[in-house]
Amino acid sequence: MVLGMGLLFWAAQPLLVAQTAEAQTLSAEQRAKLQAEYDQLQQEIAGWQKILDETKAKKNTLTGDVTALDAQIKKAQTEIKQRSITITTLGSEIVQKTAAILTLEQRLAAGRESLAKLMREKNEAETIPLAVLALSSENLSSFFSDVQNIDTINSNLQDRFAELRGVKAETQKEKEALDQKKNAELDARYVVQQKQNQIKENQDEKKQLLAITKKDEQTYSQVLAERQKRATEIRNALFELRDSAGISFASAMAYATEAEAATGVRAAFILGILRQESNLGANVGQCLLTDPGTGAGKGKNSGKAVANVMKPGRDVEPFLDLLSRLGSDPYSTPVSCPQSVGYGGAMGPSQFIASTWKLYEKRITTATGASVADPWKPEHAVMATALYLKDLGANKQTYSAEREAAGRYYAGANWAKSAGLNYAASVLSFADKYQKDIDFLKEN
Repeated sequence: MVLGMGLLFWAAQPLLVAQTAEAQTLSAEQRAKLQAEYDQLQQEIAGWQKILDETKAKKNTLTGDVTALDAQIKKAQTEIKQRSITITTLGSEIVQKTAAILTLEQRLAAGRESLAKLMREKNEAETIPLAVLALSSENLSSFFSDVQNIDTINSNLQDRFAELRGVKAETQKEKEALDQKKNAELDARYVVQQKQNQIKENQDEKKQLLAITKKDEQTYSQVLAERQKRATEIRNALFELRDSAGISFASAMAYATEAEAATGVRAAFILGILRQESNLGANVGQCLLTDPGTGAGKGKNSGKAVANVMKPGRDVEPFLDLLSRLGSDPYSTPVSCPQSVGYGGAMGPSQFIASTWKLYEKRITTATGASVADPWKPEHAVMATALYLKDLGANKQTYSAEREAAGRYYAGANWAKSAGLNYAASVLSFADKYQKDIDFLKEN
């Protein structure tokens, strides 16, 4: 839900690769050795990809399919080795960053203690009037020495303030770098898990095909027919959309692929968001605006009065303007009902509130070629979702970036709390399924 408001992935998943009890700091020699191994693996991956490209000419032949599966398995296994090197290197860097942060935090603590001591000395010195200080001094030289000490304390205070500001800024910089390293490690582990799943599926399919070679080509023809049947079923399956009529998966995939080309956000991830929103829509119902002055409305089906259907000022005016340009009746067009707090008013499959839709409208019309962007039109809703997800960083196409983008799509700045993470986990689960369907259709 855009501007509305999963279980943490690793808490619910097994460890992807064996880990040592404690990550080790790598020496320069160890790093060079790992880099050389990484480069060698990259060459092996390119070799297996070449085999895969060559087998495309033999597509839908028994020999070609077995060769392709074998190359896919070998390539995935090599990629896992390569990612393991990345994980080892990142683990070392994380250890170094953590140690650096600890040192900086110790410097901050010592600096604060020193600063507090100087502040106490300054306070004690300033509570004594200069006249009293002059009278209490044994001689003029002693008096000037005491005054100079006060100036020295003030100078030391300024130096310590400057030092602490520098250490604090450096600490923040190191923490941001550490977060990036942790996300990179998280992404690498996720890729390893995906490759492990892919290997298992490919090995099972390879066993099936090898068993056919012991029989006859007629059996293989049946396998091809089953593939085509499954491909047809996937294309024709109904893709549910929130607050809008469902469309075929083939259409949804076409819109999402078009949006991916325009934004860089993965098509399967876009579909995962829309599917999750559709699931939410099944539970929250729909509302109609009745009073533009207060934003009050009623339940579409129950007719029961509902407060805060739409926020006046922010959303009512742009909603009325949009519906006027679409030639639709604003008082019979359903929007989302409010949740326990805040306002409703989210529109169509992408669940944009009117004020947010207005911000994206020009970008949507530019990308789709439409004269007016319609939040209830599937093609426009898919593009809107992709544009918003791009702004949230999902175009990086990494696990950590997509998880955060999904969480922010639903819960905004509170994305890292349980509601946002649960939403993200569900979205990514749907995205994994759709990615398999998309890959299957591309091959068939």
